[in-house]
Amino acid sequence: MTQEEQVLGKAYDAKLMRRLLGYIGPYRRSALAAVVCLILGSGFSIVQPYLTKMAIDRSIQSGDVRSLTGIAALYAATIVLVFALSFAQTLLINLMGQKIMRDLRMEIFRHLQKLESAFFDRNPVGRLMTRVTTDVDALNELFTSGVLSVFDDIFTLAGILVFLFVLHYKLALGILCILPLLLAVTLLFKIKVRDSYRRVRTAIARINTFLQENITGAAVVQVFGREEKQYRRFTAVNRDHLDANLQSIFYYALFLPLLEVVGALAVALIVWYGGHQVLSGALTLGTLVAFIQYSDRFFRPISDLSEKYTILQAAMASSERIFRLLDTPPAIVSPARPAARAVTRGKIEFRDVGFAYHPGEPVLRGVSFVVEPGEQVAVVGATGAGKSTLVSLLNRSYDVGEGTLLVDDVDVRDHDLAALRRSIGIVLQDVFLFSGSVMENIRLGNRSITGRDAVRAARAVHADPFIRRLDEGYDSRLGERGASLSVGQKQLLSFARALAYDPRILVLDEATSSIDTGTELLIRDALRTLMAGRTSIVIAHRLSTVQSADRILVLHHGRLCETGTHQELLQRRGIYWKLYQLQYRDQSPGA
Repeated sequence: MTQEEQVLGKAYDAKLMRRLLGYIGPYRRSALAAVVCLILGSGFSIVQPYLTKMAIDRSIQSGDVRSLTGIAALYAATIVLVFALSFAQTLLINLMGQKIMRDLRMEIFRHLQKLESAFFDRNPVGRLMTRVTTDVDALNELFTSGVLSVFDDIFTLAGILVFLFVLHYKLALGILCILPLLLAVTLLFKIKVRDSYRRVRTAIARINTFLQENITGAAVVQVFGREEKQYRRFTAVNRDHLDANLQSIFYYALFLPLLEVVGALAVALIVWYGGHQVLSGALTLGTLVAFIQYSDRFFRPISDLSEKYTILQAAMASSERIFRLLDTPPAIVSPARPAARAVTRGKIEFRDVGFAYHPGEPVLRGVSFVVEPGEQVAVVGATGAGKSTLVSLLNRSYDVGEGTLLVDDVDVRDHDLAALRRSIGIVLQDVFLFSGSVMENIRLGNRSITGRDAVRAARAVHADPFIRRLDEGYDSRLGERGASLSVGQKQLLSFARALAYDPRILVLDEATSSIDTGTELLIRDALRTLMAGRTSIVIAHRLSTVQSADRILVLHHGRLCETGTHQELLQRRGIYWKLYQLQYRDQSPGA
């Protein structure tokens, strides 16, 4: 668990709060209307005990039924008004909170789409999911139950204090004498609940990370029979979450009754002292009854404020993590003034390129080669040689650490990023499909690709027959990551997607490794059509798929060791010859 998850942060941070309140800006009218409803509702609520005093002192004791009826009607009117205003305020504030949550989630999602691959290497998906879900929900609590409710509580307390001192300042001072005890109880609660809340947030983050990892890798867990072990690990993580919540529940269970006890002490003091005042004629019975009602209403906002402290604390911790994410600048962006806004020829040049995912552990060392426009180049090598890293550098998923990478004689860092990526079609071994329709997965939201274009591309790569066999053809909905399709069908669909986008540069990264021999034969002609007139880079382990390439590059331990045609490399009897021998032991080298 990272320090980001464990550190709770301040209970209140003015800078963070100002930034949070900025999200209310677009909905200031709703917020203002909610504040007006809140003030009016609190005002009518505060008046009610005073109406009780008037009914007792002016009507009941004097036997004035007409006056009593009028005051009762007025009291009933305040109840109706408080209900209506409370309803309006709750509706307005919750609508505003939901819209702010929508805006914030969209802002986070938009920002995540701009971040580079290295960021996702450093941050588990479960943690990022927590930012978009749990942390945003905590801010919703702040907007709907925090900010305005605190204002309501403060306004109510101020109003009650005014009425108390107007009615009888000595009794009011007696109630205030209870405040030191109340503050001591609240401070103790604040200290204890802070630690338990930190434990709860940390446990939630751990559960999210664990679940994301295990649900994604469920097939691997089942294949290796790890269900019981993973279950025991989750039991431990879940137990930590339970213990943290039980600790928090314990403090709440202790704190709220203590507040009730303090409130009861205040009422007892009012009854004892106020009763003596009533008996001596210094205080009316109606005033004593109003004091008792005000006392109950006085301690209720204090109890609410204590609960709002937890909401505020959660919001501050969540907002700090959210804003830390939003303030993370994308490391890979388009230049302010791109030197090139489109790839027209498709020439690729690596000049002494070096790269490392982790400092001190280079994956590529001094790699240099040129791929001319329309040339078909294959890249082979053992696992970990750095083949797929070439692709990641080409489309700027990562930037080169050393040397220069050029496309059309322009450094890729000087290209418009979106245009560069649109010009490079990549087909990976692990095909990612979205849970939309087949047509949506081919077009990927590109409106310039028509339905006819998508069907034509699918036919060219022989994906059309299996698509039409689906229940709804091209409109068939795919499961998550295309779970309803076979591995081979997913690969064919990815070929159709690449062809539909008509890129200037085509990269096939182990694209045929998951396809059976029969399917591979079907798509060879389609691949020839796909690569015709395009700069193509084919990365493969199966040497049978690269023998027809114009040139073959052999990577070994991150270095470019050999280059040439299939026959030239075999004649050299170097690394390529050894790889060929391993795959074709029963065939002659010249086969």
